[in-house]
Amino acid sequence: MSTQNTPVTVIGLGQMGAALAGAFLDAGHPTTVFNRTPEKAEPLVARGAVRAATVAEAVAASGLVVVCVLDYPAVRDLLGPVAGELRGRTLVNLTSGSPEQAREEAAWAAGHGAGYLDGAVMTTPPGVGDSESMILYSGGPELLAGHRAALGVLGDPVDLGADAGLASLYDSGLLGLMWSVFGGWLHGTALTGADGVPAKEFTAVAVRWLRTVSWFLSTYADQIDAGEYPGDDATIDVQVATVGHLLHAGEARGIDGRLPRLHLELMKEAVAAGHGGDSYARVIDSFRKARPSEGSGS
Repeated sequence: MSTQNTPVTVIGLGQMGAALAGAFLDAGHPTTVFNRTPEKAEPLVARGAVRAATVAEAVAASGLVVVCVLDYPAVRDLLGPVAGELRGRTLVNLTSGSPEQAREEAAWAAGHGAGYLDGAVMTTPPGVGDSESMILYSGGPELLAGHRAALGVLGDPVDLGADAGLASLYDSGLLGLMWSVFGGWLHGTALTGADGVPAKEFTAVAVRWLRTVSWFLSTYADQIDAGEYPGDDATIDVQVATVGHLLHAGEARGIDGRLPRLHLELMKEAVAAGHGGDSYARVIDSFRKARPSEGSGS
């Protein structure tokens, strides 16, 4: 499809929704917008968007309907009354939610004859429109293929497959990774800063170090999938001792040690289970808690 003439509708004009609509406008798409508070559409209308007076009017304007609102109940509140108008259209839901909600919404859309893509915008509003930003999609690979040119103006479209819940699932996992990285970086910045190291100087080295860490991630992913954890790079036993050095350095400088102590606790669980000679990837066992139906046999 041409990026110059594919009509698109954006429902929901919070900071993210407005950024999405703006990216479509910048790429030359005829863009219809709707928000419950009409005034939020005014900056986009000034840039060439068409403001729909109702949700029904917004849906009718385009074959590609993008919705980005507070939560999934808000999506249903808006689209439920006009469900019949969705038939034959592609609904792209970029609202944050759970995998279970995404799968339920996909089934609801299918029941009304609409194609459905669930998505996760892996950036903040200023990053929308940057080809380096990832937008995760799941639920209809053929739909993403058909609208890739249009959706590509928002960011790099990453196809996660036919399970509509995967975009939300990846989103949750990736945000958890982000917060863990932020936490480790802040702890390291506080630690080095206690000896007068500026945050910017420490961060320049930390960013370079993360490239090496990413190599470890790829190596450990193969180990996890294989269920084998050779300690040929650094065993958990060795890393237990290393965390001890980190804690000592922090205590000497009055730095809160809760985060490294959590890592130490997880490592010690693996050692106690007899896996001290394994790689750090073995610690995944501590996160894989048995489900209620598991481990309860006779």
